[in-house]
Amino acid sequence: MHLKFEVLSMEKFTVHTGVAVPLNSANIDTDQIIPKQFLLATTRKGFGKHAFHDWRYLDDAVTQLNPDFNLNKKEYQGASVLVAQDNFGNGSSREHAPWALTDFGFRAVIAPSFANIFNKNALGNGLLTVKLKGEEVNELITYLEQNAGASVTISLEEMYVQCGDKRYSFDLEPFYRNCLLNGLDNIDLTLEHGDAISAYEKSSTTWNVGTN
Repeated sequence: MHLKFEVLSMEKFTVHTGVAVPLNSANIDTDQIIPKQFLLATTRKGFGKHAFHDWRYLDDAVTQLNPDFNLNKKEYQGASVLVAQDNFGNGSSREHAPWALTDFGFRAVIAPSFANIFNKNALGNGLLTVKLKGEEVNELITYLEQNAGASVTISLEEMYVQCGDKRYSFDLEPFYRNCLLNGLDNIDLTLEHGDAISAYEKSSTTWNVGTN
């Protein structure tokens, strides 16, 4: 008997340029990112259509878009960078929240702070979380509101965010930076120890019970 893993490739993040959408709110929680009624699946795909459901739609039948919500405005269509305020991703620890954001098309979220569990879930699923100072985020949001549809560039190689003529520096734990730069998720990290796992299988009496 041998362990079998479903290999899920995580896209590398080196330098990304994309339209940035501002959500000028603090304490955006995971139930707002992906409401609990959409948590039935256990795979990563298919959650994007439900991202920010209660804000994007005016009815449960999802037939009436909320025209005042930035993600529904034509200027922000195709946005791949989300900019929000403090404590992004607080609430329940559902991993579906970063799944919904990445499936929607986001590569990065910029905010002054993130809920700890969401932050780890996001980074582990290929969604870069960029922490900037509060005043820098305010400046960035103001620019994006005044220049709807503007793009930002995020370099994980050189650790900066570029928007217009402004450049902001950020930090990230070396472990997560390495994983994102090389496209390594938890499964990839486990598979790096494949030989050791196989050797353990062969040597373990418990593992080999009933396999002869």
